[in-house]
Amino acid sequence: MAGELDGMKVAVLATDGVEQVELERPWQSLEEAGAEPELVSLASGTITAYQHIDKGDEKKVDAVVSVADPDEYAALVLPGGVINGDFVRADADAVAFVKAFFEAGKPVAAICHAPWVLAEADVVRGRRMTSWPSLQTDLRNAGATWVDEEVVVDGNLVTSRNPDDLDAFGAAIVEQFARAADEDGDDEDE
Repeated sequence: MAGELDGMKVAVLATDGVEQVELERPWQSLEEAGAEPELVSLASGTITAYQHIDKGDEKKVDAVVSVADPDEYAALVLPGGVINGDFVRADADAVAFVKAFFEAGKPVAAICHAPWVLAEADVVRGRRMTSWPSLQTDLRNAGATWVDEEVVVDGNLVTSRNPDDLDAFGAAIVEQFARAADEDGDDEDE
């Protein structure tokens, strides 16, 4: 995986209550592939990650979503966590930030409860995707075809169910983000 995403700036949108392993493992996959992930959140300072229902580590915020520019990032990762997913989907700036990636055709990856944000942004209609099982009705009601699979790739969208799927999710993120970077490079050559 080393070098596939050299220099790619990736937004990782999360807030308090993010599932720690779903923040750290994709972050690690991105860094190992040469990407430069940045933690974008609802407020400056730090966020508190969770290990299921127990408080975990604090993470330093790199950018605040209300002033962050989606054009500065090549891709977006949305880690899960019940609290995180609910807080992020309730923030108008965060929803607009997410929607901007879809409007620009940039790759987006979401795991566990993060697809709530995608439903709120109205970007799942006609998409095949997965999530934590309790979100399936929400996603179907938002127009998605929900499936129970480890990882689902639908165009520029990568989704996964839970921490057990993190190896497959990390590999799919790197593969899809690299493919998008190659396609952008091909467009520049023409």
